[in-house]
Amino acid sequence: MEFLNGMQPAHDLTYSDVFMVPSRSTVGSRLDVDLSTDDGVGTTIPIVVSNMTAVAGRRMAETVARRGGIAVLPQDIPLPEVRKTIGRIKASHPVYETPIMIERSAPVAQLLSVMNKRSHHAAVVVEAGRPIGVVTESDCEDVDRFAAVSEVMKSPRVVLEEGTDLRAAFDQLEEANAAIAPVVSGGLLRGVVTRTGLLRSAIYTPAVDADGALLVGAAVGINGDVASKTRELLACGADVLVVDTAHGHQEKMLDALPLVVAARDAHAEVTGLRVPIVAGNIVARAGVEDLVAAGADVLKVGVGPGAMCTTRMMTGVGRPQFSAVLECAAAARELGAQVWADGGVKYPRDVALALAAGAASVMVGSWFAGTLESPGDLLRDADGRLYKESFGMASARAVQNRTKDHSAFDRARSALFEEGISSGRMFLDPHRQGVEDLLDQIVSGVRSAFTYAGARTIGEFHSRVVVGIQGAAGYEEGRPRHTSW
Repeated sequence: MEFLNGMQPAHDLTYSDVFMVPSRSTVGSRLDVDLSTDDGVGTTIPIVVSNMTAVAGRRMAETVARRGGIAVLPQDIPLPEVRKTIGRIKASHPVYETPIMIERSAPVAQLLSVMNKRSHHAAVVVEAGRPIGVVTESDCEDVDRFAAVSEVMKSPRVVLEEGTDLRAAFDQLEEANAAIAPVVSGGLLRGVVTRTGLLRSAIYTPAVDADGALLVGAAVGINGDVASKTRELLACGADVLVVDTAHGHQEKMLDALPLVVAARDAHAEVTGLRVPIVAGNIVARAGVEDLVAAGADVLKVGVGPGAMCTTRMMTGVGRPQFSAVLECAAAARELGAQVWADGGVKYPRDVALALAAGAASVMVGSWFAGTLESPGDLLRDADGRLYKESFGMASARAVQNRTKDHSAFDRARSALFEEGISSGRMFLDPHRQGVEDLLDQIVSGVRSAFTYAGARTIGEFHSRVVVGIQGAAGYEEGRPRHTSW
């Protein structure tokens, strides 16, 4: 990356402070762009779902991995739940969507309580593992909530065999005017497909492990028995380990990292699989150098840019994110490492700018909290708008979760030093309620940015892109208007 006219900034920059200059390009189509990352994780788009309790759960992880990204499960989830969650993600089909299954005798009320767990808003009625009917939300309108599902279900218009060509499957749904179709193998339900899902499957490449199962990451903290927790996460099947704390450049991190590396290496000797280790958060070259020396493969960059984070307002600590990523990425490359840009992204442009600054992937948190796939309950405000609650990982709510096994005294003492927002409303976009809708928007914008730079890969993009500096008026000039002036 280079600055326009060689102009070196005299101060640190946020994503809003910069813009990209179009260059001569031979890339004629967004589909000519390959967004595979080179950080060793195996993702095919540079998107990582942040390890936030309100964001990264099973549904989010499998959906994002199916489209090429990866989610990191938070460190405060109990190990038995992590084991179960990873197991279910690995068992999910890499192409077909996971169905909502229900029995024909179940009440409609039960069906409606789970219908919004998937963006396809439909359920498959099963009997002995075989699909016998399909129910959509519209089928349940003006129906008694105690009525049986069998009274509203309809026979599937299309049932597809596993392995059916994507284009042929799309044509069958189109001809039958079917919104959704069960996919079977030997008559047993394997998943469901929608027309939009089939189109996505033709564009995205799933992020999978050596066995073809979906990728998922897991976070481990720097306190407690770090080595034991690491071994447990590796045994659960985590594909990447994120050693996570708000202040990554501290002695406890430098003590914990070698323990994680030793456990990872021992696991690799047995399995032959070397799991990448991500550590952070940091914002400067010195942090990169120390964490890489301690064994990190990838550095997580960002202090204070997140939507739920109050660190900068409470402490004055942090750094504008574009400059933080730019410096840390340059230092990491010199040492054979990579960085993830963590936080501060609000628009697809911000993801593109993080990649321009040298990030291998970009972590997204609160932006994804307001989707159907995030773990929170779907709520409705006084105006009828749907939302989910999000909260920071240093907030009172998160601290209570992490310290629930501590003594009452220790928990009360920890509560005195909370930071972050404990409850923020993340409204669902009526037109983009699912995380895949947001991924489409992000990936489309990033691919387009690559074509403007004349780049086909993330590495080419970083090496070719030219960045200029703008003021607030320049940023405002680029914003669309939804009403006349």
